[in-house]
Amino acid sequence: MASLKDMRTQIGSVKATQKITKAMQMVAAAKLKRAQDSAENARPYAKRMAAVIANLAKGITGDSAPQMLVGNGSTTNQLVVVATADRGLAGGFNTNIVRAAREFIARQTAAGNKVRLVTIGRKGRDQLKRQFGDQIVESFDLSGTKVLTIDVVAPIADLIAREFSEGRADVVTLFYSQFKSVIAQVPSAKRLIPAEVDLSAAADTGGVQPVYEYEPSEEQLLETLLPRNLSVQILASLLENTAGFYAAQMSAMDNATRNAGEMINAMTLKYNRKRQAQITTELIEIIAGAEAL
Repeated sequence: MASLKDMRTQIGSVKATQKITKAMQMVAAAKLKRAQDSAENARPYAKRMAAVIANLAKGITGDSAPQMLVGNGSTTNQLVVVATADRGLAGGFNTNIVRAAREFIARQTAAGNKVRLVTIGRKGRDQLKRQFGDQIVESFDLSGTKVLTIDVVAPIADLIAREFSEGRADVVTLFYSQFKSVIAQVPSAKRLIPAEVDLSAAADTGGVQPVYEYEPSEEQLLETLLPRNLSVQILASLLENTAGFYAAQMSAMDNATRNAGEMINAMTLKYNRKRQAQITTELIEIIAGAEAL
């Protein structure tokens, strides 16, 4: 049985841990606000980009459509991009994204398709390399990046575009966590190539569709916009990921702080009972010795 000194040491250790989790919770809460603002500010830009591409795609028919828009007609070579955080202590945030990617990979493999991976973030890389190490094309570590910008994600978009243009990828799917609220982060999949075109996102002015005349042609504009859209979609997803990570970390650290408090209370109660029992035993021994005299 642990001595009183050992119990005091254990209580002190848990109190030190509680201070750390409380500090991490406060840091995550402060960073969450900025990350949430960045994610929300990026959404209108990404939505507007989707609307422009949808308008352009409506005017294209036949074989003139860019391959990044319609694909190359094959789904055999699947490139899966898994975006997670570079750090942990955020509950199941990273694991949920990786689990969704694994399920997708299993389905594609069962269908006879070849799957290759690109990882963004150390946690996704570490979890996936144990099972799919020989299938990982490239891993990107953004831990040293303070601000996510188009320039930061450009190498990722360039790699994806190159894999597609050189015939090593027919379909590219991005897995990330969509930020819904502080308590809800949803692992999501987004198809990057062929580009997802939502015709409902096209401009609508009260039921009257405007007629556009493009110069240069829609095809030429899409050849320029689609690679740019690739970077925009990746950036928007990473910003969603960042907000979701800090929200998950704040929640996890809050739970850890409360659990530590409950543990301290239980250990303190046990310590006080043992100390009281020891004092009572000593008093009985003193009284018994005095009576013997």
